[in-house]
Amino acid sequence: MRLNSRLLLTLLAAISVTVVLAEIPSATWASTASLSLASGVVALVFMAMASLLGSRWSWLEDLFGGLDRVYEVHKWLGVWALVLASVHLVFKAGAPEWEVASILPLPSYWTRLVRQLSYVALVVIVLLALNRKIPYGQWRWWHKLSGPLFVVVVLHWLSFKSPIALDSPAGLWLAACAALGLAGAAYKLLLYPFLARHAEYRLTRVEPGVASVRLELEPVGRGVPFEAGQFAFLRFLHAGLREPHPFTLASGGGPGQPVQFVIRALGDYTTQLVAEARPGMRAEVYAPFGRFRRPNGGDFEVWVGGGVGLSPFIAWLHDTSRQDLAKVTLFNFQTPGRGFPGVDELAADARKRGADWVEVSDGPDSAVFADRFAWLVGQVGPERISVCFCGPKGLLTRVRAEIARLGVPASKLRYEQFEFR
Repeated sequence: MRLNSRLLLTLLAAISVTVVLAEIPSATWASTASLSLASGVVALVFMAMASLLGSRWSWLEDLFGGLDRVYEVHKWLGVWALVLASVHLVFKAGAPEWEVASILPLPSYWTRLVRQLSYVALVVIVLLALNRKIPYGQWRWWHKLSGPLFVVVVLHWLSFKSPIALDSPAGLWLAACAALGLAGAAYKLLLYPFLARHAEYRLTRVEPGVASVRLELEPVGRGVPFEAGQFAFLRFLHAGLREPHPFTLASGGGPGQPVQFVIRALGDYTTQLVAEARPGMRAEVYAPFGRFRRPNGGDFEVWVGGGVGLSPFIAWLHDTSRQDLAKVTLFNFQTPGRGFPGVDELAADARKRGADWVEVSDGPDSAVFADRFAWLVGQVGPERISVCFCGPKGLLTRVRAEIARLGVPASKLRYEQFEFR
C-alpha cells in the first residue's frame, strides 16, 4: 500500500492533535485556544514534511510510488499548512488554566516579530508554489527560500510560550518532525548538486518538429542507469538554459547508453530550448526518477498518451528487455499539425512490432477513442485490460470516465502525474 495525500495528512494530523491534547487540561479541549494550538502544531508538522519531501530522496519515491506522487503530496501539505496556520493566527493559543513556557526564550519584540514572519513565510512559500504565472526560472530561485523560511517557523515554535515542553511527547514529536524537515531542506539547498545521482551528457542529435524537438544525448563519462518510462531533470550548461526541468526519458538503457527526450515548446524555457538546441551542447542529467512501469501480467495493455505524455510510451516501444507488444494498443492524442518529430516512423515501427497504434486528433471526447476502447473491453473483458496513462488532467478525467462506464476496475489504471507545478 502506497502513501497518498489523504492518508499521510490524516495520519500526521491525528498524531499531532493527540499529543497536543495530552498536554493540556481536558476541560479546555473544546476551546478556541486548543483549536489554535492544535492548528499551529499540525501546520508546523505539515511544513516539516513538505520540506522533507522536497529533498527528492529515493526512499520517498518508494513510499509514495514515484516522485510525481511525492510532489502532489508536497503541494497539499503546503496548502493545508497555510489554512491551519491561518486558524492558529486568528485565535489566541493560550488559556489561564495552562502552564506555559518558551523552549528558547527571546525578547518580546523578537518573539512577536518571529511569529509574524513565520506566517508571512508560509504565505510566500505556498503562493509561490501554486502561482503558475511566475516564470519557472524566477519561481525556482524564490522557492529555494522555502528552507530558510522554515527555520523562521521553527524559531516561532521554540520562542512562543506554550504548554508543550521539549521533553514531552508533543515536544519530541515536533522536534523529530522539525529535524526531518530541516535535514531535507539543507540537503536540497546545499548538498543536492553534489550528492544526487547525475552525469554529464553531450547533445549528439537534434530532430526538430513543429514547436517541438527530439534530442539525443550521449554520456561524456559513465552516465546514469534508468528504466524505460522514467524521467530526469535536464539542465543544459549554457546561458539561459541552466534551470533544471523534468522531462520524461523517451528511451531506456544502461549507464553507457544515450538518452532521448521529446520536448514541446510550452513555456519560456522549453520554447528557448526548442529554438536553440544544437549538437555539441553539454548538459547534466539528474536521474532516474519515477515509478511508471509496464504491467508484468498477461493483461491486454491500453496505453494513452496525450501531447508530450507520449514520451514514456516511446521508451516502452523501444525497450529491448520486453518485446511483448502484440497485446498493446496505443492511443496517441495529438493536435493536428503538432505531432512530435518522427512520429509517423514511430507509428510504423510500432505496428511492425505488433502494437496497435491509434491516432486520435479530435480531443478527449473523441468517438474514435471511446469506440475502440469499448471494442477492446468487449473482446477481452474488463478484468483483462490494463490502462497506462500519461497526459493532461482533462484527458485523464475522460479516461477514468470510460473505465468506469465499461466496468474496468479502477485498480487497472496506472498513470503518472503530468504536471509538477
